[in-house]
Parts: sequence; C-alpha cells; structure tokens
Amino acid sequence: MTAQARDHRRLANAIRALTMDAVQANNSGHPGTAMGMADIAEVLWNDFLRHNPGDPDWPNRDRFVQSNGHGSMLIYSLLYLAGYDLSLDDLRRHRQFGSRTPGHPERGITPGVETTTGPLGQGFATAIGMALAERRLAEEFNRDGFPVVDHFTYVFAGDGCLMEGISQEAASLAGTLGLSKLIAVYDDNNISIDGEVGDWFADDTAARFRSLNWNVIAEVDGHDPVAIRAAFEAAHASDRPTLICCKTIIGFGSPNKQGKEESHGAPLGAKEVALTREALGWDYPPFEIPGDVVAGWDGREKGARMQAEWERMFAAYGKSHPELAAEFRRRMKGEPSPALAKLVKEEAAAILGKPAEDQPLRKASSRIAGLMTKAAPELVGGSADLSQSTLAWTQASRSIRPGDFSGNFVHYGVREFAMSAMMNGMAAHGGLVPSGATYLVFSDYSRNAVRLAALMKLRAVFVYTHDSIGVGEDGPTHQPSEQLVALRAIPDFSVWRPGSELEALIAWDESLRREGPSAMVLARQGSKGVDHRPGDDEKIRKGGYVLSDPENGAAPDLVLAGTGSELSLVRQAAARLEAEGVAVRVVSVPNANVFARQSGDYRSSVLPRHLPTIVVEAACSFYWYQFLGERRRIIGVDRFGESAPGPEVFSHFGFTVDAVAEAARNLLAENGGATAAPA
Repeated sequence: MTAQARDHRRLANAIRALTMDAVQANNSGHPGTAMGMADIAEVLWNDFLRHNPGDPDWPNRDRFVQSNGHGSMLIYSLLYLAGYDLSLDDLRRHRQFGSRTPGHPERGITPGVETTTGPLGQGFATAIGMALAERRLAEEFNRDGFPVVDHFTYVFAGDGCLMEGISQEAASLAGTLGLSKLIAVYDDNNISIDGEVGDWFADDTAARFRSLNWNVIAEVDGHDPVAIRAAFEAAHASDRPTLICCKTIIGFGSPNKQGKEESHGAPLGAKEVALTREALGWDYPPFEIPGDVVAGWDGREKGARMQAEWERMFAAYGKSHPELAAEFRRRMKGEPSPALAKLVKEEAAAILGKPAEDQPLRKASSRIAGLMTKAAPELVGGSADLSQSTLAWTQASRSIRPGDFSGNFVHYGVREFAMSAMMNGMAAHGGLVPSGATYLVFSDYSRNAVRLAALMKLRAVFVYTHDSIGVGEDGPTHQPSEQLVALRAIPDFSVWRPGSELEALIAWDESLRREGPSAMVLARQGSKGVDHRPGDDEKIRKGGYVLSDPENGAAPDLVLAGTGSELSLVRQAAARLEAEGVAVRVVSVPNANVFARQSGDYRSSVLPRHLPTIVVEAACSFYWYQFLGERRRIIGVDRFGESAPGPEVFSHFGFTVDAVAEAARNLLAENGGATAAPA
C-alpha cells in the first residue's frame, strides 16, 4: 500500500484502539500520549523509519526512542503492528507481572525497544548519545562507496521531557556538535498530569532550540499526515539536529476526554472507550485488527529488503576492507578486543616486577585508561569538564569536535547528567564503550542515569575522582561521604575503589568485559605504593582478598581492611603493630559489590567473623557491617567534611597511622588481646 493510497487515519486508529483496549483491560496506564501521537508515529514508521522487525539488532537500523515513556502503549502498538515478535496476548498483559509490555519501555524485555525510558528527559538525552555514536562510528568505518553506518535517530518527547533540565543539557551539546541525523518530535499537547501546563511551562520552545543551533520546524499539525511528512522530509535535508514541534490533542478521538488531563494517566472507562470507537469509526471488538490494516502496517517484507541491500553492500565492503569489516562485526557484537588480554597480562607482570610507586590513584588509572584505549578502540572517553583534574584526558585521547568525529574523547561540558545519559545512548547503540568522568560528589547530579545504565545492563564506565575528604580545602560541598555507599546500593552496578596500580588495572579490565556498568572511584590525594605478590591480579577479581598475612604462618590476632587510598594507610598501621608483636592480616576490598557476591565461605576466609576487625574507608561506615562479626570497628566518615588542607582533614577524622594503630590496640584490649579461632 503506497503512502498516497493508504488511509493514514485508519492505520493510526489501530494504535488508538490497541492503546485504549490494553489500558482499559488492565485498569492501568497512560492512553493520552499514544492516542495523541498516533498520526505522527504512523507516518514515521511507514514512510521513513528504516528497520527490520525480523532482526531488531540489524546494525544499520534507525534508532527510535520514546522519551515520554509513560505512553508506552504507543511503542508497543507500533512494534506489534510492524511485525516484531510481540503478540496480542502481550498487549493484553500490559503492565502485568512478567509481561513483555511493562509500564514503561524496558530494553531487553521487549524486542525493538532500544532503551529504557520513563524518567522524563532521559530518553531524549539517551537518543542524543545514540546519534553521537552513529556519527563517531561512521567516521571510523565508512569508506567511499560503503556507508556501512548511515542511519537516523528519532526521539519522541513531550512537555515533561522538555521541562527536565537534562534535555536542555543534552540539546545544547547536540546543537554544538551538529548531530544532523538526530530528529526529535515534540508532542506539544499542552497537558501534563496536573492539567494545562501554561501556568508552569510557558517557554518559547522553538526559540530555545533555535538558540541551541537546532533546525526547528514549528507549528506542525500533528494530526495532518501531509504536514507531518513534509516536516520529516525537511528534517532529513538539514545539516543540524531537528526539532519538529507538533501540535496534538492528547487522547485524540475520545469525545469527552481528549484534550484533557483525564486522558493522561488513567483508563478512559468502558463507556468512554465505546464512545471513542464510535467517534473513530472503529467497529471492531477489543484487540481485533482487520486484515487491511494489518497489511498496511506490516514492515517485515520492507525491512528484510532494506537489510538485505545493506548486507550485500557490507559483503562487498568486507572484500575491499576485510580488517575494518571484521572489526565492525566484533564491535557490534560487543566482543572484547583480542589485544586486551595480552595488554593486561603484560602490564600485570610489569607492575609486579617493580617496587610500587607513590602516586594518586587517579594518576595510575589515567595511565591504564590510556593503554586500554589503544588496545580497545571501542573505548571512548569523556569528562563533564574537569578533564585535567580528573585526569580523564590521557596520552591516547583525541577530541571529538564539531565537524570532526574521528577522535575518542567527548568534552561534555559541565553537564554531568547529560553526560551519563548520553553514555547510556552510546552503549545502547552498540560498537562503543563509553567512559565519562567527574568528581564523585557530583555523581549525585547524574545518579538516575547511572541507575538506568544498571537496569539496562549497559557496558559503560563512570569515572569518579576526588573521592573523599582528601579533597581538602574545597570543603564539604566537594567532599563526598554518602556517595560511595549510595552507588554500591544500585543493583547490578559494580563499584571499584582501587588502592593500587594493579587493582586499577584489573578494575579497568573487568569493567571493559562486564555486561553492565561500572564505576571507578579514584583518589586525588597521593598515597604510598602498595606492593603485591604474584597471583594477586587474579585475587583482585573476587572484589576482596587477603593482601598479606602474618609472617611464618602465624594465625592473625587482628584484621585491618581498607579500600582506595586508605589501603596504604592500613599497610603502614599494620607494619607498626607487627613491630609491636601483633599478628596482623591486611585485607583489600577494591570492589565490595563483587566481594558481596562471593560465597559465604570465601568471604569468611578473607574476613573471619571471629577475629577483631577494623575497616578503614573515608566514606559512610554502615555498608561494612554486613561483612563483619561483633568484634569490629569501622573508621569512616558519617558526617559532612571540613574545609582545610587534606592531611589536616584526614587527621581530624582519624585517618592517620597513629589513629588506626591506636584503634587496633583498643579493639584488641577489649577482646582480651590475641584471639584464638573458635572451637
């Protein structure tokens, strides 16, 4: 069925019918957005979107993101109608336990959903990351006659998305970089769940985006397929990112609730559903789609043809550029670089073969990140400004700039939240592993994007330096205390706080291989080097391990455990106690998340619960109680810091060799000195 011959409204009404039926059947959901944007979605999906329902992972597909994810029945209806592996039964179970059509779109649950959305504005920023990934990969892999990476990113966004600050952050960077294959559709329906938005959102949105160097197509009738098509054609011709501002009626077709907040976040009601059917001329039972509509929507044949054309081109590309083709396939499959294992083995041997260097852990990490970038070209670094302070900029870094996307480092500017969401988009797109840096205390700005990275199991590395009260003079606004435990609390997130160069090496290696996001938490302040023994590189991968035991095989009287820069402090305190005749075990826990997932037997073998144990970490203390018995003491930071030189602040909070050694003596005295293992 050609665009000229087809009945646009009838095809769009299939979305409206499926939406109101699914929401009504489950007495839960948001029908208004899907019903209001149905006409726009019909034109985009049938006339412009390049995708293959038979292969949702086709590398050169266009990416479609519904940022206003509460209206998820829009994307579910589209996926079903286009021919993805989604059934009417799946739609009937919308928002139910175990459903493939959850309340908000979730990557990995529903075939064809590119990214998890729902927290408003994040899908918008994530889509910008996808567009950046497309441009970066095109620069790397395309050759004359072989545009193997050549697709658009489309994102639907509502009033709420554009109210959120993250959308401004990300749109500003997108306009600066000139991401011309990014097309955003603004659903300007003037309604949020609280009613008409004029009293709290009176922005001149078109003017705002024009000022950000976007191509803006304003005042488009979102229910006129001719106007919608013309807008998309104009967007395709632009050399800048495009915002199409579509005036729509929320809940379109509902006689009594369209244009009102009543259609936003609640079922229409059985009576109103019946009236809407009548108003739309949709004379079919719930969840029934007539054959002519099914034929008008089916995208499988067209999608298979598009992909076959691309595969033929890629086969020729492989003959002309075999190494590039093999690398592209590896990258899109997410397979680790073959050079990575060799690099890690050689670097571990080199580190073990020399005395440990006194240095800040951010410096050690920076050196390793530079080596990793050379061994794994998919690693694209970045920083929310501060690249010279975080040392995110390495010897291997080359800037990505407007008009030049050949580099491997993104200058995000002071946009921590947008950086994190854009990293998610780059990771979700495939072919790249993003890393992005800021100070640990500013992880608060971007926490929700980090949470979504974990929810989606995206391979991304969040680098957080200036990790504690050691920041010093900048004071409590810049001295993190609760951030470390807050990050550790995110499910499926892996938080590394390395205390040595070898631990930093393993942390980077694990992060680049892991199916999920990781954090590198790194000290600005210097610390004494920590020497390792052969085999420690593998022990580090367990998250926590015995760094040293008393000499001559003596049973330990006491355990001192530390992380990050405090590990060297623990080592020094142990040496002092050992000189006094105390048998000390030193434990390092560079990744408490990984350590917590080890067996109970292993954890007890490292931190025996019967032994007096002191944990030293310049962060909130309560996380550590899960690992320890009753004979314990935790030297932590359970309050805000102070503005003073770093060493003075550390001393004030008890992070000195003298203080740790004295705490150990007191703990031993409380427990009768040396402690024998229980019978």
